[in-house]
Amino acid sequence: MAALAALALLAGCATTSGRHSTAVALDAILASPRPATDRLADRDRHPVQTLLFFGLRPTTRVLQVWPRTGYYTRIIAPLVYRRGRLYAALVEPDHSPFLAARIARYRRLLASNPRLYKRVRVVTFPLDGGNAVSPGSVNLVLTFGDLHQWMARGAARNALRTIYRALAPGGVLGVVDNRAAPGAPLDRHAEDGYVHQSYAIKLIESLGFRLVATSEVNANPRDTKEYPAGAWTLPPAYRLGKIHRRRYAAIGEPDRFTLKFVKPRGP
Repeated sequence: MAALAALALLAGCATTSGRHSTAVALDAILASPRPATDRLADRDRHPVQTLLFFGLRPTTRVLQVWPRTGYYTRIIAPLVYRRGRLYAALVEPDHSPFLAARIARYRRLLASNPRLYKRVRVVTFPLDGGNAVSPGSVNLVLTFGDLHQWMARGAARNALRTIYRALAPGGVLGVVDNRAAPGAPLDRHAEDGYVHQSYAIKLIESLGFRLVATSEVNANPRDTKEYPAGAWTLPPAYRLGKIHRRRYAAIGEPDRFTLKFVKPRGP
């Protein structure tokens, strides 16, 4: 019922897709009943500010890479339900029981409310440089915490090539990932889960994208970036279990950069 109420609000804004009306709609979606874990994560992820920064609107054709728990699916799907489209690009399981279970949980989320999620199109995001969707078919690609994983797999360039082809000319790539300390040694495999912001920009622009804006909306100055299990020490991973859990909970999720790129319109 809450999801349908959010959709009704969007229908009332059908004649406009401006920033203000989008913000109002997103606020209504966040105010509707959502999992407690999602509400807790809002403090660190700032979803309304982040999505507005990337230019999300009710008419957007958006591809989210590796949606995991569905945190952003529960926000974006109601917004774009009537006039946009959400493509959920799932990770290839690669014979991993952990990834297979993650995919199964995400599919159960979609099945839990078919009326709301029936327009979400599930695709596979390949790491060999292949296509996730038809070339030029989306105008926004969102990736949250994926870059460091692609780097660890040696697949970052292929992943970015897939994204570049998926975007229409003038389309936006929004990247959020854990930010390495400025003085930390450069690690092209991001073994501790942190990525140098300058390296991320250089890497992404080398594939043809152009950086147009940065934001500190997801910055976390409490993150010292010196933990036994790297970025995964902090929430939501809590890789150390109960060890110093209150301390890490008080720090919050890792410090993150928020970068906005465009695919140039010209050749």
